[in-house]
Amino acid sequence: MPNSTKIIDVLLVEDDPGDVLMTREAFEDNKLRNRLSVVSDGVSALEFLRKEGEHVDAPTPDLVLLDLNLPRMDGREVLQALKADANLRSIPVVVLTTSEAEEDVVRSYSLHANAYVTKPVDFDRFIEVVRQIDEFFVEVVRLPGR
Repeated sequence: MPNSTKIIDVLLVEDDPGDVLMTREAFEDNKLRNRLSVVSDGVSALEFLRKEGEHVDAPTPDLVLLDLNLPRMDGREVLQALKADANLRSIPVVVLTTSEAEEDVVRSYSLHANAYVTKPVDFDRFIEVVRQIDEFFVEVVRLPGR
């Protein structure tokens, strides 16, 4: 596959330490070579994406995994700001959240999320979902600039 040798930068926006740990383990267990950066709230996510403050040297992510329920600024607000910014809107965003609410699905897509995935509670299933997201965006999809 054409992108199989590519290493992509992934930004995980997640405030639950357990979910961060499981995502890291999914990358390690599946030998995913992509670089994973993590921020734990919406304000930090936008600072990271805009390379502000302590994130001035942050890599521009090729993919954002975004939780909806975040402190300081929720994921919906982050998604709206990201997609309204001409410099950031082309970055694919996968909403990765516990919410199964139809209104969250509809709103996320109306804000131009690229995918909406409900986090499985089962560890093995969670690992598999993260692996599939990674595989899709690395092996199948052509990302901007890649």
